[in-house]
Amino acid sequence: MADVIIIEDKTSFGEMLKNSLEDTGITIQWVRSGREALQLFKKEKFEIGLIDLRLPDIDGIDLLKELKKIDTDTKFVIMTAFGTIERVVEAMKLGAYDFLTKPFDIEQLIGLLNRILEEKKCYYENILLRDEARKIYGFPEIIGKSQAIVKATELLQKVAPANTTVLLLGESGTGKELFARACHILSLRKEFPFVPINCAAIPNELLENELFGSEKGAFTGAATRKIGKFELANKGTVFLDEIGDLDLNLQAKILRVLQEMTFERLGGTVSIKVDVRVIAASNKALGSLVKEKKFREDLYYRLSVFPITIPPLRDRKEDVQILVEHILKKLNSTKKISLKAIEKLMDYNWPGNIRELENTIERANIIAKETIMPEDILLPEFKIVREEPLCLDEGLKVAGNYGREIAEAQLIKQTLEELGGNKSEAARRLKVSYKTLLNRIARYSKKGLL
Repeated sequence: MADVIIIEDKTSFGEMLKNSLEDTGITIQWVRSGREALQLFKKEKFEIGLIDLRLPDIDGIDLLKELKKIDTDTKFVIMTAFGTIERVVEAMKLGAYDFLTKPFDIEQLIGLLNRILEEKKCYYENILLRDEARKIYGFPEIIGKSQAIVKATELLQKVAPANTTVLLLGESGTGKELFARACHILSLRKEFPFVPINCAAIPNELLENELFGSEKGAFTGAATRKIGKFELANKGTVFLDEIGDLDLNLQAKILRVLQEMTFERLGGTVSIKVDVRVIAASNKALGSLVKEKKFREDLYYRLSVFPITIPPLRDRKEDVQILVEHILKKLNSTKKISLKAIEKLMDYNWPGNIRELENTIERANIIAKETIMPEDILLPEFKIVREEPLCLDEGLKVAGNYGREIAEAQLIKQTLEELGGNKSEAARRLKVSYKTLLNRIARYSKKGLL
């Protein structure tokens, strides 16, 4: 497959284009008439077509119409030395990607072609990722019959077909990304990309590059242009998870995207227009962050057009058994679970919510024989008892230090469980260095507190 087809009747100009572009590594086919182009398009596929507006046998605009009927995926660039602005506008309305006025600088053409090829590559990669995600996730199933989850699901079904910005509120592990994926699949954008990004998992200095992309040379190490998540998600949905962790500078840029649907890449000067729907999620009370001046009030109101609160598992205990059966089915398990084991699960408050329940059932499924029994369910015990009682002579300072260690150990344990054991993310969440976290884990494990 050739990358580019040149449709140009002037021999000298056509040869110059072919030779110049082939020197860059782009593969080229060159034809001198519209008729030859039509025949070739029926046999071969091209990423880009360069069409001279004036050809000996067919008008360039008419040729564009016919070629787009054959292959809707090819991007066309019009070349003209004679056409009026009205002719160029007509070509753009018919779907031409861009136009160049002769004589043009060959470097300008090469830059344009590379941009088109890169954008198409990203588009294909997203299609593959989207198809793969569907194989993995299928249609997102929101499991439960409790009043709280039914109410949240009903709200989701109402807002999904609209283009409204949605704000999902709930504790870690409640299934906010599951809701976001369901909202996307129930929307009119379902055939386009769903692009999730965890704002808490990427350092702020890298997050802007992830969201908006960067131009070559924008910063040290930027050897090539990078396409950001918003650009990749064009016509689809961007899911901004843990948006409460964004710094104020990035909040301002997200606000601009929501208001104008435009942004610039890092190091760029050209405004890029996109058409995306934004779904945001937070496990923090954004209203409180607004009062503390940690979250922009204008962005908060933009995001909270349609808030949906996803209930924690402790408020929907009647769903525990259904969720357990669903998790076992996902694990392809043939094991059953005893009534006593279900009662043990329902007595627990689940600080890590459904994510913690999934981990617990996966462990129990490995441990159990034919039926999961209460003893197969390993739940964290937060009542930590010192092997030796505190000596009365130790005083309040020692007691206070020991109490602090217990509290720290409990918080570390809970955070690691919520994050699936991810120590790097736990260190960031707990606001300590990775080395400090490892030292605390070692110390408290040795003392029996972890």
